[in-house]
Amino acid sequence: MGKVTGFLEIDRHDRRYQPVEERVRHWREFVLPLPETELRDQAARCMDCGVPYCHGTNTITGAPTGCPVNNQIPDWNDLIYRGNWEEAARNLHSTNNFPEVTGRICPAPCEASCTLNLDDNPVTIKTIECAIADKAFEQGWIKPELPAVKTGTTVAIVGSGPAGLACAQQLARAGHNVHVYEKHAKAGGLLRYGIPDFKMEKHIVDLRVEQMCAEGVTFHCGSHVGVNVGVEELLESYDAIALTGGAEQPRDLPIPGGELDGIHFAMDFLPQQNRRVSGEPVGDVRPILAKDKHVVVIGGGDTGSDCIGTSIRQGARSVTNFEIMPAPPLKENKLLVWPDWPMKLRTSSSHEEGAKREFAVLTQKFTGEHGRVSKLHCVQVDARMQPVPGSEFELPADLVLLAMGFVHPVHEGMIKALGLALDSRGNVRATTDDYRASRDKVFSAGDMRRGQSLVVWAIREGRQCARAIDEFLMGSTTLPR
Repeated sequence: MGKVTGFLEIDRHDRRYQPVEERVRHWREFVLPLPETELRDQAARCMDCGVPYCHGTNTITGAPTGCPVNNQIPDWNDLIYRGNWEEAARNLHSTNNFPEVTGRICPAPCEASCTLNLDDNPVTIKTIECAIADKAFEQGWIKPELPAVKTGTTVAIVGSGPAGLACAQQLARAGHNVHVYEKHAKAGGLLRYGIPDFKMEKHIVDLRVEQMCAEGVTFHCGSHVGVNVGVEELLESYDAIALTGGAEQPRDLPIPGGELDGIHFAMDFLPQQNRRVSGEPVGDVRPILAKDKHVVVIGGGDTGSDCIGTSIRQGARSVTNFEIMPAPPLKENKLLVWPDWPMKLRTSSSHEEGAKREFAVLTQKFTGEHGRVSKLHCVQVDARMQPVPGSEFELPADLVLLAMGFVHPVHEGMIKALGLALDSRGNVRATTDDYRASRDKVFSAGDMRRGQSLVVWAIREGRQCARAIDEFLMGSTTLPR
């Protein structure tokens, strides 16, 4: 730990945001970093709590209670308190390949499980993590890590999201010849094409891709396995294949009027704006823009929040957010849920920018004029999701964005061509023991295996899958689990 009495003497102080009226005028990140002196003070608040649930394990389920990649949080908090930033960066990167990403977009389950969260004042773990990673880049401490010996074996990684990138980097550092196949024009997957730039600018992804190229990873962008790259070609050319393509099949809303123009899935909307910001062509698709429109976002999670912030920056006339679940409590019962992730009302920076939130709302049908949506017909629902009689209402809408999550990976193409077995939820069947899919030398990790989840879980699975592949190819492994 850092200062023995730090948590008693120093109040929690976290990063702030640019004012709403400023940040909605641009697409850049708007979080204001803490000065180094304040970061040292915040790190000093980390206490010698005996069982550090921030990176511990639930003794019953075996699942992490805090950080899925098991960051050694008390250790690097102590190092920051003592001013040893370089060693803190080394420690942090020993468990997390991309802390500059998780320091920006992770919901921070580590802070929820912090002992100081018992009185709602957890250590600012996410802020400190981001500061360590950013300083490591600024000081030039992040360099390519080349293997001492090349193994002569080849591995194909399909998908360059966080799971694929973590898996590829670990395997390259173990000496394997790694090739990453990405269907889009640039590497990064969800990090590049799903997360808005105002949450994470894309030069962050570029820095890691450059590092991995220097480490020997070969990227094949514009290569859609199962479409313009045959699966048999990969099976013949590589000693092992890791499928890390994500869970991209969106949850639909099959109600009358769903065929009307102006109703789109979130992941048809968000990538377009990311491409505009980066100067990448949107492609031969109809532009989806919120400017001067009444926008309704259906779905209350992170993707819905991203749609809200993007719509507001595009100049929407109004933004309304519907969630079918009842409003969660403002505060959790610590004695019931801590140190696990609590269900409580969370207000994102995008919600604060002007969206109207409605809970316990079921959309029953869409109507429109001249083939385009103009109105939603809705009803309030009770705790059992049953319509409340007499609570029906209508809402005008020019653009409807469906952000209700993702059910499983896309089956057409690669998965069907490989004939892979699926689990009960439609994900590629593989266990966390060895990440082996049902076909020889094929592995799967990340959302494609576990279903829709967090970036930090994808990094964890990518690292563990790399270890499984290394052991499969070499008979033993020194890669961390």
